[in-house]
Amino acid sequence: MQTETFDDTVKYTDENDDTIILTSDTPDDDVSTEDNVVELHAVEPSLEQQLAAMKDQWLRAVAEGENIRKRAQREKDDALKYGAVNLARDVVSIADNLHRALQVCEKEDRSTFSSNIQSLVVGIEMINKEIESTFERHRIKRIYPVLEKFDPNLHQAMFEIEAAEHPVGTVMNVMQAGYMLHDRLLRPAMVGVSKVVSAPVVTPSLDENGSHQVGTPISGDVNEIA
Repeated sequence: MQTETFDDTVKYTDENDDTIILTSDTPDDDVSTEDNVVELHAVEPSLEQQLAAMKDQWLRAVAEGENIRKRAQREKDDALKYGAVNLARDVVSIADNLHRALQVCEKEDRSTFSSNIQSLVVGIEMINKEIESTFERHRIKRIYPVLEKFDPNLHQAMFEIEAAEHPVGTVMNVMQAGYMLHDRLLRPAMVGVSKVVSAPVVTPSLDENGSHQVGTPISGDVNEIA
């Protein structure tokens, strides 16, 4: 068997004159492995870069955890403060009925009441005081804004009243009191608000010579002159 060697190829010739050519997989001596190492280091991030990336991820995770904690605490506080909103709305209607009953009693002479009626009135007053103390304990505030400035966030205007002695937008009458639970409105107060006083209408009249002269102001419609 004959063997011939070239640069990167080995040629074998066996006894049957069959030729086998083998190509060498060995890299050239001129190619250095340092080039591959340098290229690998260029692709992979350095330790400083990896540390900075991990620090950024850690800070983001800490911030997200803090936001979740604050949100959960806020939801817990809201549940404690406003969890009984529907119950409070129903209870304030009972308080309104007690106020109406006491207002009726105040207009009458209690000396004319029988002993049973006087005891009933005293019982209503005690219940009303108990409800007021309960409202104060649970931060339920009654809104009764007579002679206060109209606030659309707290009041609901039902009608307007001409009142020259008060500024425009003053609450003149309260039809139904409002209520607040902490800083949340349970029910607006239904009120009557002052408005601009309309100018009186002046009707012209005729004098003895048939000419027009200024008449007296009237509150009705203007009469037509034939």
